Amino acid sequence: MEPVLDVRHLRVEYRGDGRSVVGADDVSFSVGPGEIFGLAGESGCGKSTIANAVMRLLKPPAEITAGSVRFQGRDVLAMGAKELRSFRWREIAMVFQSAMNSLNPVLTIGEQLGDIFTTHEKLKRRAARERAGALLELVGIDPGRLKAYPHQLSGGMRQRVVIAMAVALEPRMLIMDEPTTALDVVVQQEIMAQIRDLQRDLGFSVLFITHDMSLMVELSDRMGVMYGGRLVELAPARELFAQPLHPYTEALMNAFPPLTGPRAELTGLFDAPRTADSCGFHVRCPADRADCSANIPDLREVAPGRWAALTGGGAR
Repeated sequence: MEPVLDVRHLRVEYRGDGRSVVGADDVSFSVGPGEIFGLAGESGCGKSTIANAVMRLLKPPAEITAGSVRFQGRDVLAMGAKELRSFRWREIAMVFQSAMNSLNPVLTIGEQLGDIFTTHEKLKRRAARERAGALLELVGIDPGRLKAYPHQLSGGMRQRVVIAMAVALEPRMLIMDEPTTALDVVVQQEIMAQIRDLQRDLGFSVLFITHDMSLMVELSDRMGVMYGGRLVELAPARELFAQPLHPYTEALMNAFPPLTGPRAELTGLFDAPRTADSCGFHVRCPADRADCSANIPDLREVAPGRWAALTGGGAR
């Protein structure tokens, strides 16, 4: 089946003062119809850069310098302003990291939801308000909250409102950039259950971005792991969780305490992510791979459906 989203060899650079910092380098992946694809990695690895590139939301000094982004066969990077306006929210929508920053603090929830329908579907104010109330019910919030301002809602409720805004026009795909940041674990599970229910009922695909590997494995069908702006592993989520192939993926797994089994010391990761003309992870890697310090390993298929950026012919 043709993928809903197909990203090939995407490169994003941040340019200024005669210098250039690579935010994403040679990133390729696809998301199929109805699939939940996860993108994991620690802060600064390029996850949000990829999301904003797909939505064409990058601002200077960020610039897409190579690669392609195709949505249902259409070239997103070639779209003009008018086509982009129709493309965003109607065909692909995004849930940003902080719900409070995504909502206007001086407008009620009803005004902000209703604006979607008056702007994109040209509905009258009363009809738009009815649709807004139905949206709140869809995400488990009493329609009476339409009169509330964002600061009058809890963090979890604000996040549900933002999700409701994203699915208002029933897009084919939803990009979720750290949707559970700053929420406690109970509310996180409620939000994840809400996303699964909506995805099952509405049938949209999801690009799910987070640094929480356990949360991603629970939700995703397939997932990719990013480090220093590059994909270092891509595989079905359950297989990757059971047997990570790249040392960085394994290090991420070991940074979370297990809920069952004997107690074990958490190893974590020292230093900070970096990009380089070699494998940017080699200075933090527990594996003894001298060839990594002189080469950038290419992402290649090492087993059916499993891709990893490894030198020396295999996993750790």
